[in-house]
Amino acid sequence: MQFLFRYHPKNCRLRSPHHRGFVDFAAIKHLRDRGLDHAVQREKHLKPMLNIKNLIKSEPAKSLPLSVITQQKDSLEIPTRPIEFIRKYPSIFEEFLPGGIGVHPHIKLKQEVLDIDAEEQLVYQSESYRQDTADRLLKLLMISRINKIPLKILNDIKWDLGLPEDYLKSIVPEFPDCFRVIGNKNLSSGLDSDLELELVCWSNELAVSFIENKAAKGKMDYKKGMPFAFPMHFSKGFEMDKQLKKWVDEWQKLPYISPYENATHLGPSTDESDKWTVGVMHEIISLFVSKKVEKHTLLCLGEWLGIRSRLKRALLHHPGIFYLSGKLGTYTVVLKEAYKRGMLMEKNPLISIRSQYVHLMNIVIEDRKATDVPGGSKQEKKPVPDSKEQREKDDSQGVLEMNSDFENDDDYKFVDEEEEEEGESMSHACRNARSSGSRTNKKKILNARGPSRKTGRQRLVQKHHGMTEGKVQPKDPNRDRLTSFKSKRKLLTERRTAT
Repeated sequence: MQFLFRYHPKNCRLRSPHHRGFVDFAAIKHLRDRGLDHAVQREKHLKPMLNIKNLIKSEPAKSLPLSVITQQKDSLEIPTRPIEFIRKYPSIFEEFLPGGIGVHPHIKLKQEVLDIDAEEQLVYQSESYRQDTADRLLKLLMISRINKIPLKILNDIKWDLGLPEDYLKSIVPEFPDCFRVIGNKNLSSGLDSDLELELVCWSNELAVSFIENKAAKGKMDYKKGMPFAFPMHFSKGFEMDKQLKKWVDEWQKLPYISPYENATHLGPSTDESDKWTVGVMHEIISLFVSKKVEKHTLLCLGEWLGIRSRLKRALLHHPGIFYLSGKLGTYTVVLKEAYKRGMLMEKNPLISIRSQYVHLMNIVIEDRKATDVPGGSKQEKKPVPDSKEQREKDDSQGVLEMNSDFENDDDYKFVDEEEEEEGESMSHACRNARSSGSRTNKKKILNARGPSRKTGRQRLVQKHHGMTEGKVQPKDPNRDRLTSFKSKRKLLTERRTAT
């Protein structure tokens, strides 16, 4: 261990810069990968849900008024109205009125969430996980050129690093030989935004990237500076022209420069600089527990490292190494080699805990026969009105209540993300129907939902008699006349047969 000195191996002189040939990088197509999109979509709303959970758990009463959560909506990163977000996950949150006479509703956690939270705390308190977290934090500090990082940036990536909420009290003081907090503290307002986490000791043992560890396991004679090819996994349907393939082959043969070496002196337009930048981004994403991070967060970290523009170019030029997912209303950078068929290959105890939270969030209670109303009483749900005047009077209510005809009778249902996307598109269609106020749009919505649950025989009977659900058909005056004629003809036939 050396104090604040960057380790530079011997014979680390780089060969003459290799300038890029004419390659149209703008023509590279970034195809969609459904498996990686699913991996990103799977954790939808997980982070704001855990923020609310931690806020409620920090209260002595283990409950909070809804008004307090609404006031902290931005800090909790709630994407919608807090009341809508909370009611969307009835298996997580429980809404109640304290004392039965309160005016403002309170929110508390279900027992299943508290059980998972207890397991999460055991993971954070385990010796192995604390050591692994400290190692990842130390490696991130060693990648930085000045061996320190502001706490405001660290707070943005603590979710990705798997740090506990109180990492400044639980992790940092436990490893005083690795890092420390520097800067001025404001006792009246808590931590100052100028505080930074500084590296105390450099570790040669940890200054080895994931790529180098993988190469050392495969090649016993591997040494620093040797050419190394990054694993590439192109999306299905990706086509590469000859010129781009030639450049990629030459780029892979370049010497691998460790991200723990300072190579910012290389020109930004050289292939050596591009490969070092890819190595830095590869190492940073490998430090994150889920092997993915939001693009905005990664670029903010790159700005602090002084390579923001280089990171943007690397994302554009190497679709076989990094994948940009457009799910969740933002771009998420995913390390392709860390996933197989949309599943994370590396096992991590914290990822297992988060998967339990996601599993619980996807449980939706569908029994809507009785709903709570302000005042503590329960009121049965009103049926959909059949009269034309009532439907035209309250068209929006009719469209919403038609969804109840397609619900299952089970108490719980596991919702897949594909079904959730279809549900969002259906809600969008319902909003358009309410805005237009026409019954034609409602008919289109019902047709979009697919066939009803009626059997084929029931549909044939309705088609034969001209019947439709929810409508009273006018009486046909010729129907009785036709029936009488058929009965008379049958009687005459019987008489002729008898004679």
